[in-house]
Amino acid sequence: MAADEKGASPRWRVIVVGGHTRSIGKTQLVCDVIAAFPGANWIAGKITQYGHGVCAQNGEDCDCAPTEHVCAFDWETRADTGTDSARFLVAGARRCFWLRTKQGFLAEGLPLLRAELQQISADAHGQALPLILESNSLLQFLKPSLYFAVVDPAKEDFKDSARAALDRADALVLRGSPDAFSAAAPAWTQLASKLLREKPSVSQQEGEPLPQPLRVLVQRALESPGTVSI
Repeated sequence: MAADEKGASPRWRVIVVGGHTRSIGKTQLVCDVIAAFPGANWIAGKITQYGHGVCAQNGEDCDCAPTEHVCAFDWETRADTGTDSARFLVAGARRCFWLRTKQGFLAEGLPLLRAELQQISADAHGQALPLILESNSLLQFLKPSLYFAVVDPAKEDFKDSARAALDRADALVLRGSPDAFSAAAPAWTQLASKLLREKPSVSQQEGEPLPQPLRVLVQRALESPGTVSI
Protein backbone atom coordinates (compact mmCIF):
# COMPACT_ATOMS: atom_id res chain seq x y z
CA MET A 1 0.00 0.00 0.00
CA ALA A 2 2.95 2.31 0.49
CA ALA A 3 3.58 4.97 -2.16
CA ASP A 4 6.56 4.49 -4.40
CA GLU A 5 9.70 6.62 -4.34
CA LYS A 6 8.21 9.18 -6.70
CA GLY A 7 5.37 9.93 -4.29
CA ALA A 8 2.68 8.12 -6.24
CA SER A 9 -0.65 7.30 -4.64
CA PRO A 10 -0.65 4.31 -2.28
CA ARG A 11 -1.79 0.98 -3.67
CA TRP A 12 -4.66 -0.81 -1.99
CA ARG A 13 -6.27 -4.21 -1.86
CA VAL A 14 -9.82 -3.28 -2.85
CA ILE A 15 -12.94 -5.44 -2.64
CA VAL A 16 -16.09 -3.98 -4.18
CA VAL A 17 -19.58 -5.31 -3.45
CA GLY A 18 -22.38 -4.34 -5.82
CA GLY A 19 -25.79 -5.53 -6.86
CA HIS A 20 -28.50 -4.87 -9.39
CA THR A 21 -30.92 -3.02 -7.12
CA ARG A 22 -31.76 -1.98 -3.56
CA SER A 23 -32.54 -4.20 -0.59
CA ILE A 24 -30.83 -7.39 -1.74
CA GLY A 25 -28.22 -7.61 1.01
CA LYS A 26 -25.22 -5.74 -0.40
CA THR A 27 -24.51 -4.07 2.93
CA GLN A 28 -24.92 -7.40 4.72
CA LEU A 29 -22.38 -9.04 2.40
CA VAL A 30 -19.86 -6.29 3.20
CA CYS A 31 -20.48 -6.98 6.90
CA ASP A 32 -20.08 -10.72 6.34
CA VAL A 33 -16.68 -10.22 4.69
CA ILE A 34 -15.50 -7.89 7.46
CA ALA A 35 -16.67 -10.27 10.20
CA ALA A 36 -15.06 -13.28 8.51
CA PHE A 37 -11.62 -11.66 8.70
CA PRO A 38 -11.60 -9.76 12.01
CA GLY A 39 -7.86 -9.23 12.06
CA ALA A 40 -7.69 -7.49 8.68
CA ASN A 41 -8.23 -3.93 9.99
CA TRP A 42 -10.70 -3.09 7.25
CA ILE A 43 -11.40 0.38 5.93
CA ALA A 44 -15.03 0.12 4.80
CA GLY A 45 -17.15 2.54 2.85
CA LYS A 46 -20.46 3.04 1.12
CA ILE A 47 -20.81 5.16 -2.01
CA THR A 48 -24.26 6.56 -2.80
CA GLN A 49 -25.34 8.54 -5.85
CA TYR A 50 -28.52 10.55 -5.34
CA GLY A 51 -30.96 11.42 -8.10
CA HIS A 52 -31.20 14.78 -9.79
CA GLY A 53 -32.50 17.55 -7.54
CA VAL A 54 -31.26 15.85 -4.37
CA CYS A 55 -28.41 17.36 -2.38
CA ALA A 56 -25.40 15.15 -1.66
CA GLN A 57 -24.76 16.89 1.65
CA ASN A 58 -27.87 15.62 3.40
CA GLY A 59 -29.76 13.47 0.88
CA GLU A 60 -32.74 15.83 0.83
CA ASP A 61 -34.52 17.57 -2.04
CA CYS A 62 -32.59 20.74 -2.67
CA ASP A 63 -32.81 23.78 -4.91
CA CYS A 64 -29.03 24.13 -5.12
CA ALA A 65 -27.54 24.56 -8.57
CA PRO A 66 -26.59 21.39 -10.51
CA THR A 67 -22.91 21.98 -9.78
CA GLU A 68 -23.37 22.91 -6.09
CA HIS A 69 -23.20 20.44 -3.20
CA VAL A 70 -22.33 17.66 -5.61
CA CYS A 71 -20.46 15.50 -3.10
CA ALA A 72 -19.95 14.98 0.61
CA PHE A 73 -17.70 12.67 2.64
CA ASP A 74 -18.10 11.68 6.29
CA TRP A 75 -16.32 9.25 8.57
CA GLU A 76 -18.64 7.22 10.76
CA THR A 77 -17.76 7.74 14.41
CA ARG A 78 -20.55 5.82 16.15
CA ALA A 79 -21.78 2.26 15.85
CA ASP A 80 -25.32 3.01 17.04
CA THR A 81 -26.58 5.40 14.34
CA GLY A 82 -28.33 2.71 12.29
CA THR A 83 -26.60 3.76 9.07
CA ASP A 84 -24.99 1.26 6.75
CA SER A 85 -21.56 2.65 7.60
CA ALA A 86 -22.35 2.11 11.30
CA ARG A 87 -23.17 -1.51 10.50
CA PHE A 88 -19.65 -1.84 9.09
CA LEU A 89 -18.27 -0.67 12.42
CA VAL A 90 -20.40 -3.18 14.27
CA ALA A 91 -19.08 -5.94 11.99
CA GLY A 92 -15.55 -5.06 13.02
CA ALA A 93 -14.16 -2.55 10.53
CA ARG A 94 -11.37 -0.26 11.76
CA ARG A 95 -12.73 2.86 10.03
CA CYS A 96 -15.90 3.44 8.01
CA PHE A 97 -17.10 6.23 5.75
CA TRP A 98 -19.98 7.33 3.56
CA LEU A 99 -19.32 9.14 0.27
CA ARG A 100 -22.37 10.76 -1.30
CA THR A 101 -22.59 12.39 -4.71
CA LYS A 102 -25.26 13.67 -7.01
CA GLN A 103 -26.11 11.32 -9.84
CA GLY A 104 -23.40 11.49 -12.48
CA PHE A 105 -20.92 13.36 -10.24
CA LEU A 106 -18.94 10.46 -8.78
CA ALA A 107 -15.79 11.70 -10.52
CA GLU A 108 -16.09 14.91 -8.52
CA GLY A 109 -16.30 12.91 -5.30
CA LEU A 110 -13.21 10.79 -5.91
CA PRO A 111 -10.70 13.53 -4.91
CA LEU A 112 -12.40 13.63 -1.49
CA LEU A 113 -12.05 9.88 -1.17
CA ARG A 114 -8.47 9.93 -2.40
CA ALA A 115 -7.40 12.62 0.07
CA GLU A 116 -8.97 10.82 3.03
CA LEU A 117 -7.40 7.49 2.09
CA GLN A 118 -3.99 9.06 1.60
CA GLN A 119 -4.22 10.38 5.14
CA ILE A 120 -5.21 6.92 6.40
CA SER A 121 -2.20 5.48 4.58
CA ALA A 122 0.12 8.03 6.17
CA ASP A 123 -1.31 7.40 9.64
CA ALA A 124 -0.85 3.64 9.19
CA HIS A 125 2.91 4.08 8.62
CA GLY A 126 3.02 1.60 5.75
CA GLN A 127 0.66 -0.99 7.23
CA ALA A 128 -1.34 -2.52 4.38
CA LEU A 129 -4.99 -1.95 5.28
CA PRO A 130 -7.59 -3.54 2.97
CA LEU A 131 -10.45 -1.49 1.59
CA ILE A 132 -13.98 -2.82 1.07
CA LEU A 133 -16.59 -0.68 -0.68
CA GLU A 134 -20.29 -0.98 -1.41
CA SER A 135 -20.76 0.49 -4.88
CA ASN A 136 -21.48 -0.34 -8.50
CA SER A 137 -20.53 2.88 -10.22
CA LEU A 138 -16.99 2.91 -8.79
CA LEU A 139 -16.07 0.24 -11.32
CA GLN A 140 -16.12 2.95 -13.98
CA PHE A 141 -12.97 4.37 -12.41
CA LEU A 142 -10.93 1.42 -11.15
CA LYS A 143 -10.34 -2.31 -11.42
CA PRO A 144 -10.71 -3.76 -7.91
CA SER A 145 -8.88 -6.74 -6.50
CA LEU A 146 -12.28 -8.48 -6.23
CA TYR A 147 -15.81 -7.62 -7.27
CA PHE A 148 -18.81 -9.51 -5.86
CA ALA A 149 -22.23 -8.90 -7.43
CA VAL A 150 -25.36 -9.71 -5.42
CA VAL A 151 -28.34 -10.82 -7.52
CA ASP A 152 -31.91 -11.77 -6.63
CA PRO A 153 -34.39 -12.81 -9.36
CA ALA A 154 -37.27 -11.78 -7.12
CA LYS A 155 -36.18 -8.16 -7.71
CA GLU A 156 -36.90 -7.11 -11.28
CA ASP A 157 -35.24 -3.70 -11.13
CA PHE A 158 -31.78 -3.52 -12.68
CA LYS A 159 -29.53 -0.49 -12.20
CA ASP A 160 -27.73 0.55 -15.36
CA SER A 161 -24.41 0.62 -13.49
CA ALA A 162 -24.98 -2.93 -12.28
CA ARG A 163 -25.86 -4.19 -15.75
CA ALA A 164 -22.65 -2.71 -17.17
CA ALA A 165 -20.50 -4.18 -14.37
CA LEU A 166 -22.02 -7.62 -13.97
CA ASP A 167 -19.74 -9.33 -16.46
CA ARG A 168 -16.73 -8.13 -14.46
CA ALA A 169 -17.81 -9.90 -11.27
CA ASP A 170 -15.39 -12.43 -9.81
CA ALA A 171 -18.40 -14.17 -8.26
CA LEU A 172 -22.17 -13.82 -8.15
CA VAL A 173 -23.85 -14.05 -4.76
CA LEU A 174 -27.35 -15.46 -5.28
CA ARG A 175 -30.16 -14.45 -2.94
CA GLY A 176 -33.58 -16.03 -2.79
CA SER A 177 -34.47 -19.68 -3.31
CA PRO A 178 -31.87 -21.74 -5.20
CA ASP A 179 -34.76 -23.05 -7.32
CA ALA A 180 -35.19 -19.57 -8.76
CA PHE A 181 -31.88 -20.03 -10.58
CA SER A 182 -32.42 -23.59 -11.77
CA ALA A 183 -32.65 -24.48 -15.43
CA ALA A 184 -36.28 -25.51 -14.99
CA ALA A 185 -37.27 -22.17 -13.44
CA PRO A 186 -38.72 -19.41 -15.61
CA ALA A 187 -35.95 -17.37 -17.20
CA TRP A 188 -35.03 -14.21 -15.36
CA THR A 189 -35.18 -11.78 -18.25
CA GLN A 190 -32.72 -9.33 -16.72
CA LEU A 191 -29.83 -11.80 -16.41
CA ALA A 192 -28.46 -13.77 -19.34
CA SER A 193 -28.60 -17.49 -18.62
CA LYS A 194 -25.14 -17.91 -20.20
CA LEU A 195 -23.66 -15.49 -17.69
CA LEU A 196 -25.26 -17.35 -14.79
CA ARG A 197 -23.90 -20.66 -16.08
CA GLU A 198 -20.36 -19.46 -16.74
CA LYS A 199 -19.77 -17.03 -13.88
CA PRO A 200 -18.66 -18.51 -10.52
CA SER A 201 -21.60 -18.24 -8.15
CA VAL A 202 -22.64 -19.14 -4.61
CA SER A 203 -26.01 -19.13 -2.87
CA GLN A 204 -26.22 -17.26 0.42
CA GLN A 205 -29.26 -16.15 2.34
CA GLU A 206 -28.91 -13.13 4.61
CA GLY A 207 -27.94 -14.31 8.06
CA GLU A 208 -25.85 -17.20 6.78
CA PRO A 209 -22.07 -17.13 7.22
CA LEU A 210 -19.81 -16.09 4.35
CA PRO A 211 -19.66 -19.04 1.91
CA GLN A 212 -16.34 -20.86 1.77
CA PRO A 213 -15.64 -20.05 -1.92
CA LEU A 214 -15.90 -16.34 -1.11
CA ARG A 215 -13.66 -16.80 1.93
CA VAL A 216 -11.00 -18.33 -0.32
CA LEU A 217 -11.18 -15.44 -2.80
CA VAL A 218 -10.97 -12.83 -0.04
CA GLN A 219 -8.09 -14.63 1.68
CA ARG A 220 -6.15 -14.66 -1.59
CA ALA A 221 -6.78 -10.96 -2.07
CA LEU A 222 -5.62 -10.17 1.46
CA GLU A 223 -2.42 -12.16 0.94
CA SER A 224 -1.63 -10.44 -2.38
CA PRO A 225 0.18 -7.11 -2.76
CA GLY A 226 -1.97 -4.02 -3.13
CA THR A 227 -2.34 -3.06 -6.78
CA VAL A 228 -5.26 -0.60 -6.90
CA SER A 229 -4.74 3.14 -7.00
CA ILE A 230 -7.78 5.20 -6.01
